[in-house]
Parts: sequence; C-alpha cells; structure tokens
Amino acid sequence: MEKEDKIYIAGHRGLVGSAILRNLKNKGFNNFVLRTSKELNLTNQADVNQFFEEEKPDYVFLSAAKVGGIHANDIYPADFIRENLQIQTNVIDAAYRNNTKKLLFLGSSCIYPKFAPQPMKEEHLLTGELEPTNEWYAVAKIAGIKMCQAYKKQYGFNAISIMPTNLYGIGDNFNLENSHVMPALIRKFHDAKEQGKSEVEVWGTGTPKREFLHVDDMADASVYLMNNYDGDEIVNVGVGEDVSIKELAEIVKDAVGFEGELKFDTTKPDGTPRKLLDVSKLNDAGWKAKISLKDGVKNTYKWFLDNADNYRC
Repeated sequence: MEKEDKIYIAGHRGLVGSAILRNLKNKGFNNFVLRTSKELNLTNQADVNQFFEEEKPDYVFLSAAKVGGIHANDIYPADFIRENLQIQTNVIDAAYRNNTKKLLFLGSSCIYPKFAPQPMKEEHLLTGELEPTNEWYAVAKIAGIKMCQAYKKQYGFNAISIMPTNLYGIGDNFNLENSHVMPALIRKFHDAKEQGKSEVEVWGTGTPKREFLHVDDMADASVYLMNNYDGDEIVNVGVGEDVSIKELAEIVKDAVGFEGELKFDTTKPDGTPRKLLDVSKLNDAGWKAKISLKDGVKNTYKWFLDNADNYRC
C-alpha cells in the first residue's frame, strides 16, 4: 500500500477496525473512506454497491461482523449466520466489481473443528465438526474464506483471509450480555471491586485453555499481511501460547486489584476444551506478536477506567 492509496475499513469503529485505523494512521496513511453502520448498512446489497461505485477504494479491510460470546451465539443464531453472510457477500463482491486492488478478510479461530489437533494448523479447516455453541458464526466465516478463495480462483481477485485468535484490548465490548470472556471478566472484577463483593463468578470449570492476542498486535499483523502476503490459503494470527480460563481470571483479578475469591459455575458451558493456533506460517512470513498478556490486560483495564461511562449498560 502507498500512503496516498484510498483505504476502506469496514467496521472502523469496532474492536479490530479501530485498531487497524490507529495502526495505519501511525504509519502515515491518511486517505481513508469510512462509514458508520448508520451511514452504510453493509447487509444491504444495493447500498454497498452504490458506496463502492462512488468511492472505489484501492484497499479494503473487511473487519465488520456481528460478533459475541457463547451466550449471544446461543440466543441469536439466525442473526449471526444471516448478517455475517450478508456483510461478507456484499463487500467482497462489490470490491471485486469496482477494481479494488486487494481485500483482507478477517475470520476467526472458531472456524476450526471442536477437537482439532493442537495447536491448530491452517490445513485443519473443514476436517471435523464445529463447536456447537458458535457454529452459526463459524459457518458464516468459513463461507467468507471460501468466497475469497473462489473470487481469486475464478476472477484473479486478490483477496486474502486471516484467522485471529481471541482478541481483546482498547475499544472492547464490556457489556455482560454479549461480550467475550476477557472484557466480561474485566467488567465482572471491576464491578465486584466497586461493590465490595467477596467473590466473582466465572462461567464453566476454568479448565479450558485459550490464546489471547492484543488487538493492537492484531492490527499490526493485518497491515503487515496486506503488504506482504498474497497467498491463496488462510493465515493464523496469534501469539502461539495459551492459558487456562482460571489463569486468565487470576491475571485479570490482579490487574483490577480485586481481593476476593473466584467461584466457578460448573453448570455453565465451557465451550471448546482448547483453542491454540499454530502461528508458524505467520512467524515465517516475518511477523510476531509483541504485547504480553499481563501488559495487555493492564493496558485494557486502564482504557476501560478512562471510558467506563460508555460501558455501564
């Protein structure tokens, strides 16, 4: 990408999109075309086509998606599969038809089978059954991957797909009804500390292991791959290390300064036993994560405190 190229970030106010925008601005890029969801409904094909015909962006980061944790996926399965399929189909097709130079599609590590070998390699895609608690979202993301590959195969459209692990950081969603595990724990421990509670309840047994990547690292990897990778196959983006949910809870507890106890609600689902990405392909391409988990959690909690009024609902 050249500094003067027009760049469209779909979902620029979300966790990933806002981080990509920050990263690009820090690198000197300044020609952005941005639309909020109110200004451009990405599930509406006609609106998306009109936008691309008028703006004709050179590069597209497709980070817009309907996202949520186990609870949200369980309650709104139709919304998750419908809206994500609509967004992906509309943006990828419009980008191709309006001569976008390159598109980067952000998937998710939940595309891999529930019992995939660990760590999960890119070739493990479609080798087994998905985790039932988020299969609707996973199926939509797999369709997005295959659409990028199909448009490259049939039309020569330069579309790449990258699979991030669990993300967290500045701009996260801390609403307990639909947030992921990291921001949910930060919110729970913070509220418990403020209310003087003696314990915090954590869903599940605490034994599942998860990998966590700070969103600023994710953004840096996205920009790096946009500039340096044109392959047909997906690329995992992560740190290559994981922790148990119990270990994560302890790290968050320390960062927040909560002095009570942990209580695990074993009646709640654990989800996939382990989700660790093999990031050797990414590392071989010349990029490695830089932000440690402890530093990332502290950074995220500081941001939460500075913006707490926006996350009290």
